[in-house]
Amino acid sequence: MSRHHKANDLISSKGKICLLPSVITTASLFSGFYAIVAAINGDYFHAAVAIIISGVFDGLDGRVARLTGTTSKFGMEYDSLCDLVAFGVAPAVLAYEWVLRPYGRYGWLAAFLYVATTALRLARFNSQDTTSTNNEFTGLPCPAAGGMIAASVLFCSFFAIIGTLRNFIILGTVYGLSYLMVSSVKYLSFKHAQTDRAKKFQVLVGLVLLLTLLATEPQVTLFVLGATYVLSGPLMAGYLLVRGRKTIVEAQEDSL
Repeated sequence: MSRHHKANDLISSKGKICLLPSVITTASLFSGFYAIVAAINGDYFHAAVAIIISGVFDGLDGRVARLTGTTSKFGMEYDSLCDLVAFGVAPAVLAYEWVLRPYGRYGWLAAFLYVATTALRLARFNSQDTTSTNNEFTGLPCPAAGGMIAASVLFCSFFAIIGTLRNFIILGTVYGLSYLMVSSVKYLSFKHAQTDRAKKFQVLVGLVLLLTLLATEPQVTLFVLGATYVLSGPLMAGYLLVRGRKTIVEAQEDSL
């Protein structure tokens, strides 16, 4: 009987084995673990690349599971545990070994705060309604936060940016990313993006242009795209706040 239940954990309601998504998730975990080892060994460039590769695998496993009809509770929980390592522990260790170590207690506390907020972000996400088709995230997704730290390493490596000013900026970035992950700021989600048939060709052309842009100077374009996404949430929240206040003022003026 126990063997039967174990088999059911690997088989979806449609009878398809859930092995492929789990293998992709494991590849994400492997990349995240390699990033930790590389960061400890002082190989910050390859550690950053490994985190970005982990993000690619993380984006694939859920889509593969949905396309093959092999989504499962086990897969969701396994994915979250791997995300904590790949986008929580790995970026924190990378940031600490790269620039935060000289700051002593303040440095490792910043790294710990990042890991803790990543865990809280994942716990909040898992407790939300996963059946909703809402194309928004509450708080910055942890893969984007980890990718931002990795992209910062690549960007600074490309332009040979060093010194105290860089260290302070990265320290502030770690604190900022930690706050955004547990904030109520909304971010656009691309997991359930729907496209009309008439616009699929335009979307395909856009993706080709995006890949071409990324291929020009990946160390620069990844940083620009990452920073744009990270800042999009606060900027949109600020815009909605100003627009809401303007609407209230106009309504008050009309009532006079």
